[in-house]
Amino acid sequence: MRLFKSTLKKIKGDASFRFFYRKKNNKKNSIIVYATKEKVKNLLIYDAINSLLIENKILAPKLYKENYKQNSIEIEDFGDETIFKLLKKNGSNKINLYKKSIDLLSNIQKIKQNKIKNFKGKNYNIPVYDDNKLLKEAKLFSDWYTKKYISKKKLKTLNIEINKQIKFLISNLKLKNDTFVHRDFHVSNLMRHKKQFATIDTQDALIGNRAYDLASLIDDVRFKSNKKLKERIYNYYLKLNNKKINKAILLNDFEILSVLRNMKIIGIFVRLAVRDKKKTYLKLIPYAWKLIEFRMQNSEIFGGLKRLLDINFPKKIRTLK
Repeated sequence: MRLFKSTLKKIKGDASFRFFYRKKNNKKNSIIVYATKEKVKNLLIYDAINSLLIENKILAPKLYKENYKQNSIEIEDFGDETIFKLLKKNGSNKINLYKKSIDLLSNIQKIKQNKIKNFKGKNYNIPVYDDNKLLKEAKLFSDWYTKKYISKKKLKTLNIEINKQIKFLISNLKLKNDTFVHRDFHVSNLMRHKKQFATIDTQDALIGNRAYDLASLIDDVRFKSNKKLKERIYNYYLKLNNKKINKAILLNDFEILSVLRNMKIIGIFVRLAVRDKKKTYLKLIPYAWKLIEFRMQNSEIFGGLKRLLDINFPKKIRTLK
């Protein structure tokens, strides 16, 4: 990246293998995304998904220039106004910010297209978020987190039991995998740009269950919200989509996916700390546990998993960072 040194300012990144630089220009700023690891996903697929969203009138970063051989792309700069920052500032305006986020989600979920040409001119087909992918992700809990607190003697048996419960929950999902899923639809990946709401960090998009992104937004580990606010956001989504969905089925899938997603997140945060030496995210684990507890109390379907977790991970463990 020496080539950019004089004109670029490094900006805060995320949990991925990408680096971001703001390129200052008299006419307009832009963002350089630089990646050598997982380069296809972080550059080629990222832009392909953004292009598909833009084609469907969703605000996502436009590609200005690609330099794939040198591991970078140059994209539109949306500034620094994430919805996360706005929520922190605007205490009384939270519900309006969330409603606009739900408006954006509902528009994204209207997309029927699942294929787009990337900047190399090849078709990219968005994969399906099938049961195997959900299982692999939720198992990150048993792959990375359980061994921190469970003895080697008990670990294998416990992981088998936890994974059985994960499979059971996945088998009880009822909605079709027929909806565009951003997969990280939370307030740090949503931005306000020129009075419109935009989305970034789209490279992991799949075609899956419509409840997934809703769970990502409402039960977001990065931003704490109370029960009343969660209910208001959820009910607003229902109001916008009441002709398309069965309420009982949506709630069933929403609660299952929220629990599985937050189990996955706990596993990812431990992996980031152990494998990648990124320990910042460990502080979010206690709230991820709170979200799991909150959703598991609502339905008997979680009975088996709840018993396993309660016996093996008491409250004193759940509050550790």
